[in-house]
Amino acid sequence: MACAPTWSPIRAPRSQSLFHFGQPMHAKSLPLPWVAAALFVLLALLAFAELSIGTMHFSLQTLLHAFFDYQPTVFSDRIIIDIRLLHVVVAAVVGACLAMAGHLLQTIIGNPLGEPHIFGLNAGASLAVVACSALGNALLLSPFLRPLIAAIGGGVLFSAVLLAAYLSRQGLAVVTTTLCGITLSAFAASLTSLLLLFNEQTLQSTLLWLNGDIAGLSWPAVYAILPPFLLAIVVAFLVSPALSTLTLGEQVAEGLGVRVLRSRITGLCAIALFCGIAVSLAGPIGFVGLIVPNIVRQLITVQPRSALWVNALMGAVLLLAADLCAQHLLESQSLATGTVTALLGAPVFVTLAVRYFR
Repeated sequence: MACAPTWSPIRAPRSQSLFHFGQPMHAKSLPLPWVAAALFVLLALLAFAELSIGTMHFSLQTLLHAFFDYQPTVFSDRIIIDIRLLHVVVAAVVGACLAMAGHLLQTIIGNPLGEPHIFGLNAGASLAVVACSALGNALLLSPFLRPLIAAIGGGVLFSAVLLAAYLSRQGLAVVTTTLCGITLSAFAASLTSLLLLFNEQTLQSTLLWLNGDIAGLSWPAVYAILPPFLLAIVVAFLVSPALSTLTLGEQVAEGLGVRVLRSRITGLCAIALFCGIAVSLAGPIGFVGLIVPNIVRQLITVQPRSALWVNALMGAVLLLAADLCAQHLLESQSLATGTVTALLGAPVFVTLAVRYFR
């Protein structure tokens, strides 16, 4: 008789005894202050590069003038504040959201390959946004509702991934959940393409966004995501200790007073909000939520809440670096930021999968 499926991952392969979610057991943890200081320095350097380098190069004096004496009639001030600073803020927010979502997702389902792009959250969010855009309803197109609509779409498709994996013979095992996520993500992407084929106006307005790019945004769109962003951060920080306890096993967590089901549902709501915010701003950017949590686990071993903000910092650094590469890698044109993260993330995913199932 087949065993009842559970939330626990499939029995570990031989190499899994050497790794805990991709972290070698013998790895020496770096001091948290050093890691935090290095990330802040990298973030500042990347932000300065993003602001100063481009078709027009700006000196530090010009940047300071734009920040402290902004004048809308001055062309350089408008480029710095309304285009380049906007790029920096959006890249940092989106990178932080995706990294925190990946960290929470891998913790909840016990899967080192867990990533919003692979597990259907980004595809479901994109499908929901495109479907609402195709309907043309002014209320549904509101910048304030867009992150929530994306979060609902991502949450629904991710629930379908979990249900499909749960109904399989192996239950919510690593390989089953990953394959279900890839399959349903492809299905949602096909539905999105089908909607766009029958709505050329929506196709023209969302084509760049669907490639995972942060161009063409405005400050009101950033202001609109602030309430759900702050809510997701609060929820994530509150539920992180309980989710970390779940890595010890459900029975141990329950013995320590953790309400397992409620903690998981709360964590999944935070993940859906983070992904909804990221997709509503920049489209379906993949692999940030895979790369960052695995790097953080290699570097440090810290308390759950500390791990969350370290992931957020590293996610912001990674996406800023990817956006900088996307803009300046080719002289003739810019790439979509999602293209760069895919080029980085695909080899990482293959490496982790080979290491896990070896």
